[in-house]
Amino acid sequence: MHEQHIASAFDRDLEGIQAQIMKMGGLVEAAIRESALSLDTRDEELAEKVRAADKAIDALEELINEEAARVIALRAPTAGDLRLVLTVIKISANLERIGDYGKNMAKRTSVLSQMAPVSDSTGALRRMAREVELMLKDALDAYVQRDPELATSVIMRDEDVDQMYNALFREFLTFMMEDPRNISACMHLHFIAKNVERMGDHVTSIAEQVVYLVTGEHPEEARPKADKTSYAAER
Repeated sequence: MHEQHIASAFDRDLEGIQAQIMKMGGLVEAAIRESALSLDTRDEELAEKVRAADKAIDALEELINEEAARVIALRAPTAGDLRLVLTVIKISANLERIGDYGKNMAKRTSVLSQMAPVSDSTGALRRMAREVELMLKDALDAYVQRDPELATSVIMRDEDVDQMYNALFREFLTFMMEDPRNISACMHLHFIAKNVERMGDHVTSIAEQVVYLVTGEHPEEARPKADKTSYAAER
């Protein structure tokens, strides 16, 4: 009876933490969508909203970590339950990083809004961000439903994001070579494209955590990595 009581207390604790994860996921999806929209429409007010909202994402990660640590200390979870708690911590860390990349994108909106547009670059970036947002939605759905097949499909779709990034990278190089006046804007745009590509990597990491949670095994290491560019602007 005592073990049953502990189990139900653990389940209740976990439900609370998972609710926070989904709330955090919703805020991060909005950050991806709104940072790309603010860039495309040169909406500095929306960009400021994204930057301000990042504080709520950071606070949720802190709360989730505290709750997870408390559950480990109080409930002494079994190996399977411990894996679940550690997965939650890793997922929240990835969500926090995606939120940071969204904030970084939003920071550049005001800079780029002062510059002449470079082709439809911001529209292409918005489409790339939309793909990452949809991947994140599916990764979180896979987590809730404990669906390794859906999670695996998210992992495979990261290659599409990498291909979009590579195409943009080549485009920016062409614009810079054609007209030196494009260099400054293209450097900012490349930084943003790299941020979106890194968001995709963190979404993939969430999906990989789901596969590990459900199957107990890490996904095949053969995940294609299609970022062929020679350098990376990490932050």
